[in-house]
Amino acid sequence: MDSAQSQSSSLQRLQNVEKRIVRVLELAGGVMDELANPAGLRKELLNNHCSEFMQLMKDIQVTLREEIKSACEYRPFEKCDYSARLSNEICCMKLQCVIAQLDEMKQTMDKYQGAQ
Repeated sequence: MDSAQSQSSSLQRLQNVEKRIVRVLELAGGVMDELANPAGLRKELLNNHCSEFMQLMKDIQVTLREEIKSACEYRPFEKCDYSARLSNEICCMKLQCVIAQLDEMKQTMDKYQGAQ
């Protein structure tokens, strides 16, 4: 696979993540509406929304982690100058921070599922 195809498929995966994030927000709004429903809770609907929310969050985390790792593994051609390498290292450090935050999100989700 050449670099243009790789970049295209990466962008497609990120677009899918964006769609999943929109769906997660819709689910969260649906749960809030259900909790505010004066007629009372529909437990099955609430459980379905929460289950789909948790699954989408895991899918988003996995996809972002894969994309971040592939971005960290990228190395430009061998004769690059110092500033480009330094810039790449800084980006990798930033991405490692994002991965750590994603790990914390996963722990929170796992705690939520363990409480059910």
